[in-house]
Amino acid sequence: MEAIVVYITAPNEDEAAKIAKTLVEQRLAACVNIVRGIRSIYTWQGKIEDDAEVLMIAKTQLHLFESLKNRVKELHSYTVPEIIASPIIDGSEDYLNWLKEAIG
Repeated sequence: MEAIVVYITAPNEDEAAKIAKTLVEQRLAACVNIVRGIRSIYTWQGKIEDDAEVLMIAKTQLHLFESLKNRVKELHSYTVPEIIASPIIDGSEDYLNWLKEAIG
């Protein structure tokens, strides 16, 4: 199993919760944490933006990433949502087993 963590930003907690619940219900992620109160400074359409956002941290498997990414794009209000994946190189064996079973 190739476990990954997917980072997704959203404009508010309500939108993040809708996306997170869908990902878990459709077994595209085993768990999604929602972190409030992040501040994002970025360039968009030639301007520097400074916005409050929330961060979703989804735990899933690499083979589900394309489906997860496509589902997030369907649900997200942003034109170009942040959807980036990082490998989980190691972790608690019990947790990684649970992750595998949860999205099995």
